[in-house]
Order: sequence, then structure tokens, then C-alpha cells
Amino acid sequence: MSENLKTIRELAEELGVSKTAINKKVSDSERKQWFSKNGNRFLVNENGQKAIRTMFSSGIDNHKSKTENTYQQPESKTENFENANLKHSDINYLNDIIKYQNAQIEDLKETKSQHFKQLNQMQNLLDQQQRLALQDKKMVEEYKAEIKELKALNMSSQDIEKEDLFQKETAVKNIKEATQQRNNKWWHFFRRN
Repeated sequence: MSENLKTIRELAEELGVSKTAINKKVSDSERKQWFSKNGNRFLVNENGQKAIRTMFSSGIDNHKSKTENTYQQPESKTENFENANLKHSDINYLNDIIKYQNAQIEDLKETKSQHFKQLNQMQNLLDQQQRLALQDKKMVEEYKAEIKELKALNMSSQDIEKEDLFQKETAVKNIKEATQQRNNKWWHFFRRN
């Protein structure tokens, strides 16, 4: 069965009234019969649309008659009862709205506290990461200094070995030169004689 559903806003625009006026006219039992919820919107079925139209067409007539005679009293006790019933249903409807909004507020508060916890955890992790990065940087600098010292020690021992080798070579050369000079002198002396 395909029904021609309308939102409360569409029906209100069609009738030239506000959504609040429609909600005030409709009782809880009628709301259960005529309204259905689709997402965040309430849809009114055809029976509800017809009934609401008749409420407002008679409401307009009543409004005109009341403006004509401002001192007009309710005609019967049932009319007073209906007005009180409407007020009671309005109060119940508003209480339901307030309960729903309070539940939303509590949910938002809980979500907000969870976000703050996550934010604090992320801040702590970021601080920890920065501290570790600084420690790594210090360790790298220390390792570089140690490597330089080791290179310097290694170079100095190599230099010492080279210097010792150089001294030994020069000592050998000096000895060879000295022996050659002695030999030259001896040969030279021998030749003179």
C-alpha cells in the first residue's frame, strides 16, 4: 500500500500554519497513529493529513468566531476537558523533547571527555617521542666524539710507527754513510801511502 506521506513542515506550509501549531493540535494517541519517523523527520500518513486539515479548517472558523466575541466562554465541559487534554499532551511532548535533548547533552559530554582523554594521550606520546629523539641525538653526538677520539688515537699510533720506521731508516742511512766515509777514508789513506 503506497501512502502519500508528508513531513510536518510540508503540511504546515500547505495549511499556512507553523509546525508547532500542528504539534499542539495533535494528541499523543493521534501522533502514534498518524506519524512515523524516518531519520530525523516525522512523516504524516494520509489519514493524519486529512484529520489535521479538518482540525485547522475548524480551528480557523473557531478563531474567527472568538475574535467576533472576545468574551465567549467554552460551550461545554467536554471542550474544557479537550483544552486541558491538549495542554497535558503538549506538556508530555515537551517533556519528551527535553529528555531527548538531555540524553544528547550527556552523550556529547561523554564524547567530549573521551576526546580530551585521547588528546592527553596523544600529547603524552608526542612528548615521549620528542624526549627519545633528543636522547638519540645526544647519543649520536657522543658516538661521533668517540669515533673522532679513536681515529685520533689510531692516527697517532700509525704516526708513531711511521716516525719510528723513519728514524730507523735514517739511522740505517747514517750508519751506511758513516761506514762508507770510513771506508773512503781508509781507502783514501791507503792510496796516499
